[in-house]
Amino acid sequence: MIRRYWKYLRFIIIPLVLMIVTGVFFAVLDRFSSGILAEWFERMYMFEYQDTANDGGTIIIRQIDWESLKLSAFTLWAFVIMILSWVLIVAADVLCLRERRKHSRTAAEYLRRYLVEENAVPADPVPEDTEIFAGINETRLKISEQKAQLLREAQRKNDLITYLAHDLKTPLTSVLGYLTLLNEEPEMSVQQRARFTGVALKKAQRLEELLDEIFEITRFDIANIELQKEQVNLSGMLEQILSEFEPLLSDKNLTIQSEIEKKLFLNCDVDKTERIIDNLIRNAVSYSFENSVINISLKKENTNAVFRFENRGKTIPQEKLDRIFDRFYRADQSRSSSSGGSGLGLAIARSLAQAHGGNITAQSYENTIIFTLTMPECGKEKLDPASA
Repeated sequence: MIRRYWKYLRFIIIPLVLMIVTGVFFAVLDRFSSGILAEWFERMYMFEYQDTANDGGTIIIRQIDWESLKLSAFTLWAFVIMILSWVLIVAADVLCLRERRKHSRTAAEYLRRYLVEENAVPADPVPEDTEIFAGINETRLKISEQKAQLLREAQRKNDLITYLAHDLKTPLTSVLGYLTLLNEEPEMSVQQRARFTGVALKKAQRLEELLDEIFEITRFDIANIELQKEQVNLSGMLEQILSEFEPLLSDKNLTIQSEIEKKLFLNCDVDKTERIIDNLIRNAVSYSFENSVINISLKKENTNAVFRFENRGKTIPQEKLDRIFDRFYRADQSRSSSSGGSGLGLAIARSLAQAHGGNITAQSYENTIIFTLTMPECGKEKLDPASA
């Protein structure tokens, strides 16, 4: 019974015990000190005076000086309260410090386990440690995501090196082979020499394209892109770029059909905008079926210039479509060395578009691939340089 209600009874029992122990202590002390305490009390808090007895004699009366006793009691009580307050404050600080050290040791232990032993934190931590473990779990998730991202990036770079090594070796082997034949056969006919020279030149040009793509890895970093904007006739720019692609269409017997809204002007970096359009057209040419048509359109929507590049090609699955703008990623990993590039073209195009405040999106279905380029600051009339 007492154990059950001890948490309530202790507030009564403990003070009573302390009072009894204190009284007994002072009684024993007074006993063995020959009444020194009693004498001190009488001297401090009692006074004597004479009075006349009933028989006419004189008697001495002794009384307690209550005013002095109350003053001393209040002074002693205030002193005790002050000491107890100091003791409680120091005790509370010590307990808080011990609790913080306990939590710190707990957090340090679980961090050590995570970093060294890779053990998980408790599923149901005590309430005091919930915030610590929540922070540990959040840090773990961030580290895991960063680690996975770095691994994916490293794998793509390794794949890029493998692809480029193969792509560089193939045309280089052809160039060396045809040049060796030309060197070893001085009596070769003019027609055959011209054919071998033409093939070697074409392979050398392919080598140059691949080397240019390698340099793009460091040239086009979105954090370092600086734009030199000016007003340009966007409609005329697109028509000019399309005319330059005519020789590349013959290898796969492709046709470009264009629908271009006239007199559209864009405030942009001309060279970088040309690069965006060039990369998107090259992508459409590389991944189009033979004997198919590439549809390219340009129109103004609100204040945006909207390009649409549509070609017939193998459907890109959604899981690959979500990653097609990642650096070093190619949806078709089995393309020949003469088609496609390093996997940087679309990533570069999107980075340049975003630097202008625009964007590129992609969709694919039923052997149709569509890229949409949106560029802001487009108008029907050329602005004055000051207003631009």
